[in-house]
Amino acid sequence: MRCRPVKIVVLFAVSLCCTLVPAAAQRPAHVPRLGFLGMDPAMMAGFRAAFQDGLRERGYVDGQTIAIEYRWAEPGRFDQFPALAAELVQRPVEIIVTANAAAVRAAQQATTMPIVVAVMPEPVMRGFVASLAQPGGNITGQAYQETGLSTKRLELLKEAIPQLSRLAVLWHAAGSDARVLREVEEAAQAVGLVLHVQEVRDPSDLERAVGAAKTWGAQALVQLASPFFTLHRQAIGELLLTSQLPAMCETRLSVVAGCLMFYGASFEAMWHRAAYYVDRILHGTKPADLPIEQPKAFEFVLNRKTAEALGLPLPPLLLYQATEVLQ
Repeated sequence: MRCRPVKIVVLFAVSLCCTLVPAAAQRPAHVPRLGFLGMDPAMMAGFRAAFQDGLRERGYVDGQTIAIEYRWAEPGRFDQFPALAAELVQRPVEIIVTANAAAVRAAQQATTMPIVVAVMPEPVMRGFVASLAQPGGNITGQAYQETGLSTKRLELLKEAIPQLSRLAVLWHAAGSDARVLREVEEAAQAVGLVLHVQEVRDPSDLERAVGAAKTWGAQALVQLASPFFTLHRQAIGELLLTSQLPAMCETRLSVVAGCLMFYGASFEAMWHRAAYYVDRILHGTKPADLPIEQPKAFEFVLNRKTAEALGLPLPPLLLYQATEVLQ
């Protein structure tokens, strides 16, 4: 009879150990800490979700198997990036994840730790990396170039507006690539379009520029890529609708804000892919040895509500080509 309590205690101890060991085994010995450097969390909500989805597919869950420190610059406050990047370095984090040339530059100047860039505009030209195949430093990720898209964008506009002959271009000299402007001019000449370029320097120019384009007789408008236009996309969308101007804009976000269409790389897909680079670096690969990738997924987004407001019937073939039609 005296042995029974001993057996019960031993069995209880073994049972307790069997219960605790799996739980302990599930806890990672080290939880990697990432720094996320961005601007305007509301604008980047979709990109942030795509990045987190990419991490989850690779076994990383924020707050469990990985920790993410977020730092957000106020809309349009590119000057805040250096201080925010310095904060992340002081935390400290192991990798900084970002996009936008100003944010990349701030991170590059703040640290030699790995930097993963989801959307890297002209990385070689800007001096972020030595080459796409061999980055050679602490920065890697995905390159994004606006060049090479102009002809396709004009073709899509002409499908929507068969009678198109006069086209306005909205250009922000401080943020748009002058090479893209030249490319649009060449593409327009090749398809017989007369071009009218309207330069915008600050928000007060927007109403004047769109109004001048309409007065000139523009039947449509192309908005060249610039962070400035993304920041003021709501105001631009309203001006385009008021002026009855169909437009090809720079991002899907602009189409959500009322622009007629967008064709280009899927930024959400690029943010999703950024998780691949994070995973490779956490497993020991150096950024210098991870080639810069070009975007693989492109999207063509149409706003049907805008088309209806403009009195513009969208041809079935154009709708068939769209990857997304916003209602």
